[in-house]
Amino acid sequence: MKLLHGDNLALLATLPDNSIDAVATDPPYGLGEAPDALAMLRDWLETGHHDVKSKRGFMGKMWDNFVPQPVQWHEVYRVLKPGGHVLAFAGTRTQDLMALGIRLAGFEIRDLVAWVYGSGFPKSHNLEGELEGYGTALKPALEPITLARKPLEGTVVANMLKWHTGAINVDGCRVPANGDKLGGGAEKDVQSDKPEGWDRPWRNNPEAQRAHAERIRENVQKAEAAGRWPANLIHDGSDEVVGLFPYSKGQISASRSDGTDKTNIVYGKMRHNPEVMQPRGDSGSAARFFYCAKVSPSERNAGLSDLPDKEWKGDGAAIPQRGERPFNPSKNNHPTVKPIALMRYLCRLITPPGGTVLDPWMGSGSTGVACKEEGFQFIGMEQDEGYYVIACHRMNVEIEM
Repeated sequence: MKLLHGDNLALLATLPDNSIDAVATDPPYGLGEAPDALAMLRDWLETGHHDVKSKRGFMGKMWDNFVPQPVQWHEVYRVLKPGGHVLAFAGTRTQDLMALGIRLAGFEIRDLVAWVYGSGFPKSHNLEGELEGYGTALKPALEPITLARKPLEGTVVANMLKWHTGAINVDGCRVPANGDKLGGGAEKDVQSDKPEGWDRPWRNNPEAQRAHAERIRENVQKAEAAGRWPANLIHDGSDEVVGLFPYSKGQISASRSDGTDKTNIVYGKMRHNPEVMQPRGDSGSAARFFYCAKVSPSERNAGLSDLPDKEWKGDGAAIPQRGERPFNPSKNNHPTVKPIALMRYLCRLITPPGGTVLDPWMGSGSTGVACKEEGFQFIGMEQDEGYYVIACHRMNVEIEM
């Protein structure tokens, strides 16, 4: 574990090229005043940096006045190995800027992972009088996580053999099936005739159909034993979220088309499928994703018994008070602590065994704690002295400033 205090642009410059296996980070969301988009884009294209007018962001914090800029992501790109992945949290209002900064630094945007939760509280200005019932914001229920990758050297296989990066750890992040049936219908020896006009010659060959069905059966059996394929959705397991995904048996009865041809503006005239389409045979809740609840107070403050309680109070932020007692006093006063289980899962998804994870915006150190528990090496960077001290305590690392 190596925890560094200071400006991450200067600290990144001390790391050698192609030395980091993965980046998992919860950077500033930039929830301050929105920038002039055209001026920002011109500056980003010319220099990779834009001077922002906003001085404060989430909860009045100065460090959250803007998203990381391309000049910072360029340094992350330099130190990351070819094929190395980045997982970067963002706010829903500024996800576009976060992903653009990453893309302009040279990364490929591979996906977006949504962490969905039911505990958000709407920060809306509700109107009154004859305008009662109108407001200015939706209830927050997800945080987007950009999945990006530094371009490969050659093929995925060649890159993996040389750098051990470039692919994600599917089997290490499968979601337990818990007895659910995962068949999708294609494992049956006899398939429906060419569905929706898609003519696949092998479907006319019974032997080819049986071979195809056997391959599917093997994959289904593996999934039922090893778990479901990891998805780009993670939820918090709350009743509110799980309730949106009721138990489902999938297609439960046979079906056939009405016998009419269909015309499609893209594919032209499409043949109807006169054959009966058999049930798929799958079952289970539609909440078939990895789940992780938001961080608990005990997890937030673990390892911090020697530190004093602090107010969750930003510079100039309006935080409710309870008489003489500050609202939610906590030894860890970072406003956006991420769950260790969530960070373990994300780090495991993109990091080779024993690899090194970098977090250039370490905060109070959840990524580092996760790496320690997963057996990864970790380099964390944090400019705020208070958060840096908290991270050192959480990871039992000597404070160096």
